[in-house]
Amino acid sequence: MEQHYKLYRVRELADNDEDFVAALAAAFLEEVPVDAERLKIAVAEQDFYNTYQAAHKMKPTIDLFELGVLQDLITVQDWGKLEKAGEDCSKELQLVLTAVENVTAEIKQDFNL
Repeated sequence: MEQHYKLYRVRELADNDEDFVAALAAAFLEEVPVDAERLKIAVAEQDFYNTYQAAHKMKPTIDLFELGVLQDLITVQDWGKLEKAGEDCSKELQLVLTAVENVTAEIKQDFNL
């Protein structure tokens, strides 16, 4: 449990209400993988607007669950926000996508979802 993410801040936010922690975990599964896929497509298509929007939306959850890739996500977000067409953010994007995949699988197992 909690190899690729941490629940300390989630539990703090939930005031140790385990039902609320489980609800937040379920919300992670509903939203973050969809946003990650949107982010992946947007970067591939050099769609700066949707890259920024998807990354910006993911930031609070990535931070809350402490995936360890917040700075990488910010790099991808800034690539979109500042329209850095000449720069490559694929390394950071891959780190974010891998983290999301790992945490998604782990949360499903940890919370029986």
